[in-house]
Amino acid sequence: MSTYTSAVIGAGFIGHAHVEALRRLGSVDIRAIADAQLPAAQKLAQEFGIGRAVADYTEVINDPAIQVVHVCTPNALHFPIAEAALKAGKHVLCEKPLAISAAEAQKLVALAAEKKLRNATCHNLRYYPLVQQMRRMCAAGELGEILVVQGTYSQDWLLYDTDWNWRIDQKANGASRTLADIGSHWCDMTEHVTGLRIQSVCAEVQTFHKNRKRPKGEIETFSGKMLKPEDYELVPITTEDFGSCLFHLGERARGAFTVSQVSAGRKNQLRIEIYGTLGSVTWDQERPNQLWIGNRNTNNQELLKDPSLLKPEARAFADYPGGHAEGYPDTFKQLFRRFYASVGSASAPLEYPQFSDGLRQLQILEAELESNTTRKWVDTPKA
Repeated sequence: MSTYTSAVIGAGFIGHAHVEALRRLGSVDIRAIADAQLPAAQKLAQEFGIGRAVADYTEVINDPAIQVVHVCTPNALHFPIAEAALKAGKHVLCEKPLAISAAEAQKLVALAAEKKLRNATCHNLRYYPLVQQMRRMCAAGELGEILVVQGTYSQDWLLYDTDWNWRIDQKANGASRTLADIGSHWCDMTEHVTGLRIQSVCAEVQTFHKNRKRPKGEIETFSGKMLKPEDYELVPITTEDFGSCLFHLGERARGAFTVSQVSAGRKNQLRIEIYGTLGSVTWDQERPNQLWIGNRNTNNQELLKDPSLLKPEARAFADYPGGHAEGYPDTFKQLFRRFYASVGSASAPLEYPQFSDGLRQLQILEAELESNTTRKWVDTPKA
């Protein structure tokens, strides 16, 4: 029997992921799908047997029967939709980045606090079981003092100038693409796992394709490679294909990462390496059920995801026994489960990234963009 009522705004790739994960919870009644492209909303609603599809998102925001709104639209719409939903008394779960500026995000943090409503930013990649295992190993001191964190988030889906997605368009996406889209996931994971804060950054970005061939019709994320030459028109590009960043982590640790959407063969590689005075760990999203553990004076190890072998705090993030893989769709389920538990109970632990975490990543992003412009190190906010 359903306990909660919700609506999903945005019927693209990520909206589909939200709907699928909500259905797996079993306690959420999705009352409506909203998308400015009504046929897309109707298609998603029909696929999952949802009775209502609308083009105007205000219809679901103003519906008193809906408790929770999921914002799964292009980035530029995150702020106005989340703000309207909060003002209407809805709990809000918003895709990242939370907004297209830290100033907008700060307004959402304040409004959610004023309205006393649950709020989450969908940094779902925290919720792989072995990411949680790394976090607990760091917290337990098993790696010692953290000295170095490094890695990458690399993809290839925008390698060609004929590849296109709404994220390429600054009007829909915001000033940054690759750092905002996948760099925010990498930085969020680094801070979440280590418990340390990125204090200052030295960053650079590059747009390899100064012009791209935009499809003449609408396409879904990741589907551009199937189009033909006559289906395009040439447009100038201002968002970045690649970014690199040096950073100070906490008082002593140092780190570096790259982000790329033009790395041939890398489909979705978030790789993070954490090196401490006692040991190290490395995890790769393309092999999410394996954790490499490095040692100085004995053999290195490889841990395969098995709840019975995980630390008790991490075990709660794994639903299947050893040898049964858990992946990207499961991360949404784990986050949503915890979010809805807090909607239902004032005493439930807030075990998910809130709007304040979304604000944090936008503050880091703006420091990175300032560093790229000024060619200098830039501090991130301390609070």
